[in-house]
Amino acid sequence: MTSIKPVALITGASSGIGEAAAIRLLAAGYIVYGTSRRGEQAGQRQFPLIALDVTDDNSVTAAVSELLQREGRIDLLINNAGFGVAPAAAEESSIEQAKAILDTNFLGIVRMTRAVVPHMRQQGSGRIINISSILGVVPMPFVALYAASKHAVEGYSEALDHELRTRGIRVSVIEPAYTKTQFEANNMEPDAKLEEYDQVRNKLAKVVAQAMEKADAPTVVAEVVLKAARAKQPKLRYTAGKAARQLQFLRRFAPASVLDAGIRKSLKLDA
Repeated sequence: MTSIKPVALITGASSGIGEAAAIRLLAAGYIVYGTSRRGEQAGQRQFPLIALDVTDDNSVTAAVSELLQREGRIDLLINNAGFGVAPAAAEESSIEQAKAILDTNFLGIVRMTRAVVPHMRQQGSGRIINISSILGVVPMPFVALYAASKHAVEGYSEALDHELRTRGIRVSVIEPAYTKTQFEANNMEPDAKLEEYDQVRNKLAKVVAQAMEKADAPTVVAEVVLKAARAKQPKLRYTAGKAARQLQFLRRFAPASVLDAGIRKSLKLDA
């Protein structure tokens, strides 16, 4: 069957930003399918959950095929699945850990895009929204691997938008800052900890905890997702939340030395 309402597919939709975006899109009239590694076993939602592991080629193919069998089309792909590493020095994560975060946060988007774009090209329209991070624009110390994965998302998305624009498909990235989800609670601990970083790691944990108290609700990001999905002339990049807007502004207009000093002061690195 072919649906009349636009059909959205959201990865990592069992909680947080993904779930909030799904609920907002439902309210706006979309048919929404979410995904999680556990699928329906993740619990009941207002929308169906399809089992999907973005690091597995076969799983990606199966999930996209299942949705196409159910609805006949995909109008909006939101790549949200991802994870981070708890604050740590770059040298405190092994190569295996670096591969793992890139496999999910970046290559997961590549897999989903390669699976969905042929169908969007065939129907002559589509939107892809990749959930990035303000750290993909303004990298912070002690989250180097996560920042690197989001920089990859930013570059890939910009190139992809150029490639697909003449096919009726547009690509946007959403750049939140701190958001009140379970994301930090699920961070992977660095697997090669060094005593030399114990003090700064503990200090950063307190800084992050304080920042999370003032963090945006996932609904703030969900509203921006809807804005990008509905825009007649979508922008490539959208910030979500006050903190992200401020950092984006500083990145664009402030001298590099001012931004550098501001980052170090906010993280209390020179205290």
